[in-house]
Amino acid sequence: MTITITAFERSPDGGKGLARDTRVRWALEEVGQPYEVRLVSFAAMKEQAHLALHPFGQIPTYEEADLALFETGAIVFHIAERHAGLLPGDANARARAITWMFAALNTVEPPILELMTAKLLEGDKPWCAERLPLVAGRIRGRLNQLSARLGNAEWLDGAFSAGDLMMVSVLLRLRMSGILDEYSNLSGYVARGEARPAYKRAFDAQLAVNTGKPAAG
Repeated sequence: MTITITAFERSPDGGKGLARDTRVRWALEEVGQPYEVRLVSFAAMKEQAHLALHPFGQIPTYEEADLALFETGAIVFHIAERHAGLLPGDANARARAITWMFAALNTVEPPILELMTAKLLEGDKPWCAERLPLVAGRIRGRLNQLSARLGNAEWLDGAFSAGDLMMVSVLLRLRMSGILDEYSNLSGYVARGEARPAYKRAFDAQLAVNTGKPAAG
């Protein structure tokens, strides 16, 4: 059964891997599942056909036979449960990997998104200059904790898992801010994620949509 995901027709980041369809592409590449991509415009995302798949008018969505999903966490979890390669076989290790997926999305990502919103959408507000250091402080608080937990380990809990996929994807959003560079072990962690062949294939495929050039083979 063909898997179809949706992605931006023209990504706001120009194809630098920050759009959330990259996370789904990466997961599918890790487990070796082929997929098709249906590109949608910002206008089409608000039309009924897309809203039937994603009630909040966003991307990505995931379709396979009679199953339709939205939200990257739910999609990646579904992929990891259905196909080997992203969740450990041991029940306790599996539960820990799932916990790290939730931690990435619910604990680490919110202040990072808050910083992006403050810079991109609220930069002209008179209170923005005072708000930015506060948001950056909240991010550093989380990164201090994450850095301490990771230590010198390669991945968060043994072998690479869906928890690492989600955490690396979240941390990538910090690169332009320079905050990630303050944590050498987290920078190395992200670099290891980017070096995975599956991530490279996902990144190249998303970049190709925005540059018009074929993805690397």
